[in-house]
Amino acid sequence: MENKFCFITCVNDKELYKESLLYIKQLSIPDGFSIECLAVGNAHAMTAGYNEAMKKSDAVYKIYLHQDVYILNKRFLFDLLEIFTGDKSVGMIGMAGSAYIPDHGVWWESGKTLGCAYNSLTRITKLTSYEEEHISANREVCLIDGLLIATQYDLPWREDLFDGWHFYDVSQCCEFLRKKYKIIVPNQYNSDGIANPWCLHYIEKAVSTANYDNYRNIFFKEYQDLFNDNGFAVTVPI
Repeated sequence: MENKFCFITCVNDKELYKESLLYIKQLSIPDGFSIECLAVGNAHAMTAGYNEAMKKSDAVYKIYLHQDVYILNKRFLFDLLEIFTGDKSVGMIGMAGSAYIPDHGVWWESGKTLGCAYNSLTRITKLTSYEEEHISANREVCLIDGLLIATQYDLPWREDLFDGWHFYDVSQCCEFLRKKYKIIVPNQYNSDGIANPWCLHYIEKAVSTANYDNYRNIFFKEYQDLFNDNGFAVTVPI
């Protein structure tokens, strides 16, 4: 349905998810639109859980978010809609990302990062800004972080390759890039360069790094077509 938003979350902590839902329920909803929330429990991988929920929902606009992400921007749905309807070639929107794919595969160490978020680790909330130079405009990127990913097209998540909790997000970005869709990090700064993040990521404990390097090697092998002769993906102009 074109007038529907679906929030999709893999859940293994009901209390964290309950808090996330409270923020979703406070969002302003565009006239004529509805929202639904789908929680996937006991998913063996993020990709598997997201695929399961994606197939269940008929919403055009899907928001995949972690169970510990709290949306602070009450006009979040209006802002998503403006970006998506303003350019049908936009396939994905995320809160932070990189303008190119670095050879080590870690987007936040690319040197060309964009976006911002509040992060709360061990109950201490800090602003994380990924931009050295704040430009008050939406920006096109190659990769976005998986804390929140909004889409207006359905592409299968690669559970055949990523059967865990790492590289599912950058893999999906590459799937959209292969289809020639744009990926956007929205402007979250005012004209004075002051950050106003749309989300808070409440991180109670760090994610296990088990099999991280294995998934990184799978990522490089699968998406070689997106890299140039220097080992980097083509940089999006910024």
